[in-house]
Amino acid sequence: MPSLFDPSDLGAPLRESVRAIGRFRNGLKYLTGEGPPVGLTPREVVWQRDKATLYRFQSDQRAHRPPLLLVMSLVSKSYIFDLRPGASFVEVLLNQGLDVFMLDWGVPDERDAGNTLETYCDDYLPRAVRATLQASGARDVTVLGYCLGGVLALLYVAAHLDDPVRNLALVATPVDFHHIGPMASMAASGRLDVDDFLDQSGNVPADVIVSSFRMLQPLGDLSSYVNLWHNLWDDDYLASHQAIMGWAHDQIPLAGAFTRQMVRMLTRDNAIVNDAVVLGGRRVHVGDITCPVLSVMAEEDHITPPRSVGPLIDLVGSADRTEMRLPARHVGIIYGRRAVTKTLPAIAQWIVARSGRRRVRPLASDPLTASHDVGSGK
Repeated sequence: MPSLFDPSDLGAPLRESVRAIGRFRNGLKYLTGEGPPVGLTPREVVWQRDKATLYRFQSDQRAHRPPLLLVMSLVSKSYIFDLRPGASFVEVLLNQGLDVFMLDWGVPDERDAGNTLETYCDDYLPRAVRATLQASGARDVTVLGYCLGGVLALLYVAAHLDDPVRNLALVATPVDFHHIGPMASMAASGRLDVDDFLDQSGNVPADVIVSSFRMLQPLGDLSSYVNLWHNLWDDDYLASHQAIMGWAHDQIPLAGAFTRQMVRMLTRDNAIVNDAVVLGGRRVHVGDITCPVLSVMAEEDHITPPRSVGPLIDLVGSADRTEMRLPARHVGIIYGRRAVTKTLPAIAQWIVARSGRRRVRPLASDPLTASHDVGSGK
């Protein structure tokens, strides 16, 4: 909740006194470690398979079709899409009249160590798309992927050209893996052996994921705490800081088999830009994608920098393709005050412009879209 008044409206001495009191009060609150609640937009489960769960957000404003399916990265939790009321990507999308679904991958354990690109792109994503259509009664779907979730969405659409995907939106999605930081450089040169990072579960543990992000911006935490001190008097700033820092440190393990495949094919072979992607023994060409494509990049992104995202728009075969370069950082492109007023409405409006008015017909029952899929026994 925003502060009741802005101390900048006061004279300098009184302003600093009020801010000092606010820093003391909020400092005590910060030390308790209790952050604000996150992911508050009402939603319901419409499909599950193994740990993957498909949610549909409740709304009485659905005015457009097709439905929108959000696809998250494999190393971060999906509540970044709906972090806080008033600063939620999901809220912006719902307010634009879209029917919003979200695919949450869950937290992998030893049963998921064998998950590969095929697991996500040939199994979970096609089933989640069918479940989205079944729940919404629509005939096609818009897919939006963020970061590594965008890579999965891109390869899924390229590998399943007959699936009913009307639009593909990709946010901070790398395709040139030779330009995504020191970890990628070490992997590409063969100096990094994936097996050295696996734990007893056969996965890359979450703390390794967090450390790899810190390598990209070693002074990031220090800068964040300096900014926090300067703004600690502001209740809303503190809540926002706690929410985003809590999410940033709430990473999840990455399946070992997927990591090996990503390092070998996507990083060392740079397979997307070199048109050398192989899924399930078949060649997959992103140039075969012809649906409308949006690529959104953050100009100040240190995780998936513009050099890694930039080639994407020229790789797809779509006649309708749009690139947005926005003045933001990796997370700031989908969260924060500027995102709510600038970047998120621009993304939502691109989708709405390529959507029709809501008019749906019930679909026949599909055994792949039961609310609780039989799964693979994991």
